Amino acid sequence: METKNIGLEVSRPKKACEDDNCPFHGTLKCRGRVFTGTVISGRMQKTVNVEWEWQNYLRKYERYEKRRSRVKAHNPSCINANEGDIVKIMECRPLSKTKGFVVVEVLGREKGFEQRMEAEEASKVKKEAKKPEEGKDSPQKSREDIEE
Repeated sequence: METKNIGLEVSRPKKACEDDNCPFHGTLKCRGRVFTGTVISGRMQKTVNVEWEWQNYLRKYERYEKRRSRVKAHNPSCINANEGDIVKIMECRPLSKTKGFVVVEVLGREKGFEQRMEAEEASKVKKEAKKPEEGKDSPQKSREDIEE
């Protein structure tokens, strides 16, 4: 099957696919914005979660703050992006309630991706450990304490 020109200079996928929502082998037309980000989750079927950081200027403080955006993108089987891959995504028509982008190219792997994900998981565990359990630290006595 021949790959078609999608209007963006990207490397063509080596494999062919039967996906109707593939911009190279199917009928999906890509238009609009193009972003480059990292795949942070690839557990859904034919869908990846892509994240990228950008800076927002705060006029009051005359400084920049880091912000990040996360979108869901369609992952055709001929491209098959995995967690930790740096990908180029392009806007397309809505494919589902939350999917409006499609992966068009895998650029490489992010260095230190596994360590970053482990650090995020460790910080989540610490936050959960800090929260006191209900009933144990409260000054009110439970019915079991009164009966004893």
